[in-house]
Amino acid sequence: MGKLVKSTIKSDINHSARLSVAPMMDWTDRHCRYFHRLISQHALLYTEMVTSPALVRGRALHLLDYNPEEQPVALQLGGSDPVELAEAAKIGADAGYCEINLNVGCPSDRVQSGTFGAVLMRDAPLVAECCAAMIAAVSVPVTVKCRIGVDDQEPQDVLPDFLQRVSDVGVSRFAVHARKAWLKGLSPKENRDIPPLDYAIVQAMKQQFPELHLSLNGGVATLDDALQHLEAGLDGVMIGRAAYHQPWEVLHGVDARVFGAEAAHKTPQEVVRAMLPYIDAHVTSGGKLGQISKHMLGVFTGRPGARAWRRVLSEGAHKPMAGTALVEAALSELD
Repeated sequence: MGKLVKSTIKSDINHSARLSVAPMMDWTDRHCRYFHRLISQHALLYTEMVTSPALVRGRALHLLDYNPEEQPVALQLGGSDPVELAEAAKIGADAGYCEINLNVGCPSDRVQSGTFGAVLMRDAPLVAECCAAMIAAVSVPVTVKCRIGVDDQEPQDVLPDFLQRVSDVGVSRFAVHARKAWLKGLSPKENRDIPPLDYAIVQAMKQQFPELHLSLNGGVATLDDALQHLEAGLDGVMIGRAAYHQPWEVLHGVDARVFGAEAAHKTPQEVVRAMLPYIDAHVTSGGKLGQISKHMLGVFTGRPGARAWRRVLSEGAHKPMAGTALVEAALSELD
């Protein structure tokens, strides 16, 4: 019975992974994910990266807080100690996350100093060991988000070896950021823009490893772009900054065009109004409107009144007692 349940979970989550929103530090928190889920009922959502030491040694379990309505939602972990990652993965799975993803792509100095993130592209055997330990600890899928290489590595040599070694221990789904990461000399922001995109190598990996579920990440700016990659034979597309800055433009068509389902809301105004009970509950419990509204600023991008919407929220969200009335006032700027 256990194998059947695990197989069903894996099948469902692989389907959701046809279109996912990338894990992004300081952005894809639980409020952002709740908002995105109102726009797309089917896209796979990811947490910000949570480090395994924070969960296992620091017991910072509040980092795992989420609303069940966010599902399907995956937990991204950062770490490089197999035993610790296995324990963190179990904590995440027990909390209800439907996937555990290992970060092998973040190039920040802080992540490098912890010997995880993109620096792990240099040590495929260690990544495989970490993933094997996590797979043994949980019944939900364990996946990897990686780069095509780092620094002077040759992606055509490094990436196939990496995928082979890590898939040999049981990882069957990878999200590949189609850029190298430069660990010295470029900031994390520059590493998202300056290294050239190489979509061809991700396509080549799909040809070389047809049994793997490969999602492409990096530079995907529109849903049309994503659909082109899917039509070209990739199993999934992971969209990052575009989904955050233009959530309605990017995510609203996902349910119909990617998953063949009807959208829950027909207008961005409907989505905002659907957020009001959530906002009210958060503010009533002592939270700040700005913790939520900052994720909603781009929902009307390209529409009349969008600038006024952003201005009203940006100027007022951090004031005492700011709540749903301010959101309603910002909405009135659009009428």
